[in-house]
Amino acid sequence: MALAHTLGFPRIGRNRELKQALEAYWQGQLDEAGLRAVGHSLRAAHWQAQRNAGIELLPVGDFAWYDQVLAHSLLVGAIPRRFRPADGRITLDTLFAMARGTGTQALEMTKWFDTNYHYLVPEFSADQQFRLGWEQLFEEVAEARQLGYRVKPVLLGPLTYLWLGKARDGAFDRLELLERLLPVYGEILGRLAALGVEWVQIDEPILVLDLPPAWKGAFERAYHLLQQTPPKKLLATYFGALDDNLNLAANLPVDGLHIDLVRAPQQLAAVLDRLPPYKVLSLGVVDGRNVWRCDLEQALQSLQSAAERFGPRLWVAPSCSLLHCPMDLAQEDGLDEELRGWLAFAMQKCAEVAILARAVEEPEATEVQKALAESRTARETRRQSPRIHKPAVQARLHGISETDWRRPMAFAERIGRQRAQLDLPPFPTTTIGSFPQTAEIRQARRAYRRGELDEAGYKAAMRAQIRQAIEVQERLGLDVLVHGEAERNDMVEYFAEQLDGYAFTRFGWVQSYGSRCVKPALIIGDIQRPQPMTLEWIRYAQSLAGKPMKGMLTGPVTMLMWSFPREDLPREQQALQLALAIRDEVQDLEAAGIRIVQIDEAAFREGLPLRQAERRHYLDWAVRAFRLCSSGVRDETQIHTHMCYSEFNDLIEAIAALDADVLSIEASRSQMELLAAFETFAYPGEIGPGVYDIHSPRVPGREEMLALLRQAAERIPPERLWVNPDCGLKTRGWAETEAALANMVAAARALRVSRAQVVEHHI
Repeated sequence: MALAHTLGFPRIGRNRELKQALEAYWQGQLDEAGLRAVGHSLRAAHWQAQRNAGIELLPVGDFAWYDQVLAHSLLVGAIPRRFRPADGRITLDTLFAMARGTGTQALEMTKWFDTNYHYLVPEFSADQQFRLGWEQLFEEVAEARQLGYRVKPVLLGPLTYLWLGKARDGAFDRLELLERLLPVYGEILGRLAALGVEWVQIDEPILVLDLPPAWKGAFERAYHLLQQTPPKKLLATYFGALDDNLNLAANLPVDGLHIDLVRAPQQLAAVLDRLPPYKVLSLGVVDGRNVWRCDLEQALQSLQSAAERFGPRLWVAPSCSLLHCPMDLAQEDGLDEELRGWLAFAMQKCAEVAILARAVEEPEATEVQKALAESRTARETRRQSPRIHKPAVQARLHGISETDWRRPMAFAERIGRQRAQLDLPPFPTTTIGSFPQTAEIRQARRAYRRGELDEAGYKAAMRAQIRQAIEVQERLGLDVLVHGEAERNDMVEYFAEQLDGYAFTRFGWVQSYGSRCVKPALIIGDIQRPQPMTLEWIRYAQSLAGKPMKGMLTGPVTMLMWSFPREDLPREQQALQLALAIRDEVQDLEAAGIRIVQIDEAAFREGLPLRQAERRHYLDWAVRAFRLCSSGVRDETQIHTHMCYSEFNDLIEAIAALDADVLSIEASRSQMELLAAFETFAYPGEIGPGVYDIHSPRVPGREEMLALLRQAAERIPPERLWVNPDCGLKTRGWAETEAALANMVAAARALRVSRAQVVEHHI
């Protein structure tokens, strides 16, 4: 019988227990012993849940207090000097300081490949030394084995770890650090073997990327050294096809290989031809990144073809870690039976893996046949459901013309009209959109949804919050105001709730980073906007403001990437449907007198394919989708967009092609390094690089922000430079928000004065 295993499991808990415990610990309401007790309880529950679902080999090491890459940095002792405790003792507070920046600048954070999960970027120095520095992995292996489980520790591979990191104190090749790192891996593997571990999963997802020759060669060197140390090693790849790295991966001296057949089903035949039959082959046939039920019959066909060659050395798994899925569909008591029948969350995916493993050898078993029949019925009812296809939406898509993609004037011409109309000072200040989502806001939202607060009472509560946000902004002296988004539960879900074609869960939470969780909406059918979505709130805010008010919308690519998309329709078509809905909203805002509209595309880079050859097609349709939603306005209306945690060098031309008037970006954690892309490329629009990190509770001073602004002004023409935080402020408290914004405004004013003095001196 094929072996059923998982590559990782959600860590936040059925009811977000980890989130609650972390935030209580950070606020001083829970001590370390209490926090660790929550972690112990969650791990035990998650191992038992997977075992109950039929998983035979359980992952250990997939649990993290904040992020698994950060945990790995502690494991190998890669702790930057500014975080090293004076006594040399590494604690949980060391980990949280690196993540959150308490007392100093946090580690940079960016997206984990093409997902919406964020990881903490390792920092390396030229004199970097590694040492075994964190016992969590070994403690959890012992914990699981004591409970009687057969376990498979999960390690981030040495090449992927170095690839994901950054050199911080001068230019050097990170690959030079490999020889120093490998002995620590040998020590880790030896410790695991001593604990009785038979198999270790080593994640090397960079094998689905376009790798330079030196990195390919380093794989052979690294794994020939690591083969000398037990335990057995399963090399795990995911998020794409091995392609030109297949021969390399298949012939490395490891005991097994995992491949992703959801993202890259076409690679199976080549893998079957090239992987030696004495190795284990793990096939990821259940989607670890989406919520749709597996087509068991199709998955079984792939497994049976592999079983003919690999027999008992065939393993069955999700495509990747289930970290990216909600926990348990059984909690969703608000879904209708038809929709429920189409879905599978992490728990149900474990059961799908288990039944497929059994089906390889017992295809005629009653339980197997029942599961196959249920899968077939779900697929057919979904295909025929009237909830899926809307002829009016399809007709509108077919009616798009060339003029719908373009604004009448080029940026160089229309920016003058915008500046004359808005009359803003140099280095105008603004925010990215959201203000603190206070306990009062959340309480009013809950009461309204439960029927304890009527619509009038809810609107009054939200208007009070909007009024407060505007009063604070005007008192602090910001130049372009926002209404604060008090009424919005989430930047995607809020809009999705008002669009036809979406469905929603109550408990479908997924970790984004640390204690931050999101609840992605589900795209189940063609999308359209029945009525305006933001007009009532923006009109009220505009009536209170004496300065320009910025309308806030979420862009089509971000709506798509931060939802669970359909898998029966190309993403391109889904994005264009969303773009048409947002286009209608943009035009309504303009008609209401709003002269600045921000269309956030925080996930623009997230959708970028991992392989260079596939990127042009994505960028073409992603740019078209943005331009479709933003190009239906007059030239005097200024279009902003926002992107966060992105490396821009490899897509700067596509960002320019969006034809937005103003682009705001995350830049503070990287100390404005991201602006190098705008220095080497003549970006046509205006730019607002974030001058402070909103993901940290630390309030940076005026001089710190001014120094970053001066760096930005050296790379961006001063007349095109805006001043703003890195991202929205919904996760922060009011006290720190006001303090940070006051310093930001003061920094902008200081820069205006210094620049005016420079100009006067030259005159």
